[in-house]
Amino acid sequence: MDSLPLSLTVLLPLSLALLLALHLARQRRGAGGKNRKYPPVAGTVLHQLLNYDRLMEYQTELSRRHRTFRVLTPTGNDVYTVDPANVEHVLKTSFADYGKGATMHDVMEDLLGDGIFNVDGDKWRHQRKVASHEFSVRVLRDYSSGVFRDTATELAGIVAAAARGDGGIRVDIADLLMRSTLDSIFKVGFGVNLGSLSGCSKEGAEFARAFDDASEQVMYRFFDLLWKAKRLLNVSSEAAMKRSVRTINDFVYAVIDRKIEQMSSDQQEFAKKEDILSRFLLEREQDPGCFDNKYLRDIILNFVIAGRDTTAGTLAWFLYVLCRNQHIQEKVAREVRTAAATGDRDVGAQEFVASLTEDAISKMQYLHAALTETLRLYPAVPIDLKCCFSDDTLPDGYALKKGDAVHYQPYAMGRMDFLWGADAEEFRPERWLDDDGVFVPESPFKFTVFQAGPRICLGKEFAYRQMKIFAAVLLYLFRFEMWDANTTEGYRPMLTLKMDGPLYV
Repeated sequence: MDSLPLSLTVLLPLSLALLLALHLARQRRGAGGKNRKYPPVAGTVLHQLLNYDRLMEYQTELSRRHRTFRVLTPTGNDVYTVDPANVEHVLKTSFADYGKGATMHDVMEDLLGDGIFNVDGDKWRHQRKVASHEFSVRVLRDYSSGVFRDTATELAGIVAAAARGDGGIRVDIADLLMRSTLDSIFKVGFGVNLGSLSGCSKEGAEFARAFDDASEQVMYRFFDLLWKAKRLLNVSSEAAMKRSVRTINDFVYAVIDRKIEQMSSDQQEFAKKEDILSRFLLEREQDPGCFDNKYLRDIILNFVIAGRDTTAGTLAWFLYVLCRNQHIQEKVAREVRTAAATGDRDVGAQEFVASLTEDAISKMQYLHAALTETLRLYPAVPIDLKCCFSDDTLPDGYALKKGDAVHYQPYAMGRMDFLWGADAEEFRPERWLDDDGVFVPESPFKFTVFQAGPRICLGKEFAYRQMKIFAAVLLYLFRFEMWDANTTEGYRPMLTLKMDGPLYV
């Protein structure tokens, strides 16, 4: 990603942009009338760029000073909040007045196109309706969980082979988890056996790298005032973006073509398919003009970011914090053993996976709490935004103008003392359990990891089921330690909170 060279050729346009932002802010305050109270100005997009490598920490520091604040940009205001009342107002109470908006769609279009995370209105409702079948209780129980169990067994075999090595072989568990969840989402979502975990898919590996790079490049666009000029000139980060998107498109369109071939060869068998891509293709078969392959490509990529990046990233952070808190790892492992009713017997991966019944998984309350605590501190999507479609006033009394971007911040919210107490930055799964050890959820407007309101994440139970199966298998069979006990993991600035580099265990 681009660095920030301290040359006049870069600082001059940034300085001009800053002056323009200040000028626009003064104009907007004057136009709003004396009785409208706007959030305090905490900085500019230039300050965010200068803190880009530690953006989440920077935003958290600002949020501790101002629960709601503005960042000035050349085109107006970016408003950030950690106030649950404001989050509820934006995501639920005034849902119709907030959406993705044209600016966000423009920034993310090259990667996510018209997929569910980048659209409003009819396209959003259409994709949500079709995809909801995939996340039904029946499909989750009968189909998806079987895929998760098979993939977890394969993953356990790879880890076991490393553990049997002479003196142990270090394993990048974060990479293995990413490959595992990529295989799972392609099987569950698109009916494709990718083979990423086994390493037999070179194209799949290239796709995964390109997808990560494009996600990073899209994130940078939100703060890069010159990204459109770079795209026009095909230079720097935007030249890399174009290469990434080309690799992504080649791979995804090949998946679609193979699926269409399967459909034409055996329509009766195809009609029985449970995966999302099959559902959309069957719908198009009934109405050929309703959407094209580009729309299918966008749908696939949105579900990849939902089904691969979020769960794999959370599981990597989960194992990271368990390595640093061995007593919690041991407690989770004891619960898993008890819930699966294996007693004192040590069984292999296949037999253990078979013991992961619905009842056994539901008994893993402490595991559920530990995963939720991981999401609180390391949310899969650290910042999310909506566009304000009309002048409005938030519950905390601050005014917004039409066109303002409103960001709610799961990462910063997870670290606010006023929400979680003085131990907010401590990893403590017990905060989610009652006196009987039963998990007690928090308000989705306080714990905003899965959004809330009409756009609440369809795949919440899907994600928890996948993470619990993977975590249970790994913690039953192995005890994890950091390869280097002094390692501190950071994150890569992307749309999702992915570790910056390998997690060697």
